[in-house]
Amino acid sequence: MTVTDVTLSPPQRSLSARLFDIAIFGGVAVLLLISFGPAEINKFPMLFSEESGMGEFISEFFSPFKFMSSDWTASDFTGRDWSLYIGKMWQTIQMALWGTFLAIIVAVPLGLLGSSNIAPAWIQQPVRRVLDLIRSIPDLVVAVIFITAVGLGPFAGVMAMMFNTGGVLAKLFSEAVEAIDKGPVEGVRATGAGRLQEIIWGVIPQVAPLWTSYALYRFESNSRAATVLGLIGAGGIGQVLIDSTNTFRYGETGCIVLVIVVAVSGIDLLSQAIRSRLM
Repeated sequence: MTVTDVTLSPPQRSLSARLFDIAIFGGVAVLLLISFGPAEINKFPMLFSEESGMGEFISEFFSPFKFMSSDWTASDFTGRDWSLYIGKMWQTIQMALWGTFLAIIVAVPLGLLGSSNIAPAWIQQPVRRVLDLIRSIPDLVVAVIFITAVGLGPFAGVMAMMFNTGGVLAKLFSEAVEAIDKGPVEGVRATGAGRLQEIIWGVIPQVAPLWTSYALYRFESNSRAATVLGLIGAGGIGQVLIDSTNTFRYGETGCIVLVIVVAVSGIDLLSQAIRSRLM
C-alpha cells in the first residue's frame, strides 16, 4: 500500500462529547431567546427611526472641527479651548497611573499570600476569598464610597481603581506564582536561604516579566475606566464628557471622544512596545 492509497479521515468524536456540545450551544440559544424580551432587543429598529434623534446626534458628533480660532488659538468648532480637553485627559492618565501603582503595591503581597505553593492553605484560602469579594464590587460603587469619604475629585477615582485593580492583579499574580518552575526555588533553598530569600531570588525573577505585563494591561484598562469614573464626579475628562452630553453639545462630545481615542491608542502602542521588550 502506497501513501496515496491511504485515505485520511477527520478524527471522530465520541457521542457523549457531541451531545455535550449540543447541550452547551443549545442552552446558549435558549438563553438568548428567553432574554430577548427582558433585554428589549425588539427596540433595535428604533436606532434607525427619525424619532430616535440618532441622525441629529451623528451629524453634530461628526461635524468638522475648527482647529484654529480667529486669534490662532487651538479650539474646536464650538469655540472651546482644546487645552481644556487635553488637560483633563492628562489628569485622567495621571489618575490611572497612580491607581495602577498603588494597586501593584497591594497586589504583590496579596498575590504571594494567595498562592498555594507559597502560603499554607489556612492563609491562602481566606486571601483568595477576600480577592473574590474585592473583584465582585464594581468600580462605580467603590468610587461612590470614596466620594462619600473624601469628596468629589480625582483622589476618589484613584482609590477606586486601586481597590478593584489590586484585587484583579493579586489574582493574576498568584496564578503566575503557582505556575513557576520549582527548580530555581529548590536551588535557592539548597544554599540554606530562608523563606523570604526563596521568594526574592527564586520566585520573583521568574514572575517579574509576566507581572509587569499584567500591570501594563491594567494600566491600559484604567485609562479607560478613569474616564467612566469621571462621569460620577471622580475627576478626569469624564466630567467634561458628561457635561457636554447633558447639555446636548454633541459636537463638543465628538472633540472630547477624539482626544480620548488618541490618548488611549497612544498608551496601547507604548504598552505593546514595552511588553515586546519584556517577553
